[in-house]
Amino acid sequence: MKISVKYFAALREAVGTAQEQLDLPADVTTVGAVRELLRARGGVWLEALAPERAVRMAHNQVMCSAGTPIDEGAEVAFFPPVTGG
Repeated sequence: MKISVKYFAALREAVGTAQEQLDLPADVTTVGAVRELLRARGGVWLEALAPERAVRMAHNQVMCSAGTPIDEGAEVAFFPPVTGG
């Protein structure tokens, strides 16, 4: 399944990109699983998306929880609780 992932504010700065396309493994079916897949990259990804970090998530531009299922072509976004211009 292919999805688009977007990063905003401090997360974008930490990981060094604003967006990317991902081809997900079959077992990655929720927004939280996408977060864990990205954390598995290690380094800045592991730290920026750590469970103890306050990270908001959205699925197709709607705020969501980690358990939200994702569909082919979905947009998943990660951002800190407060973002600025």
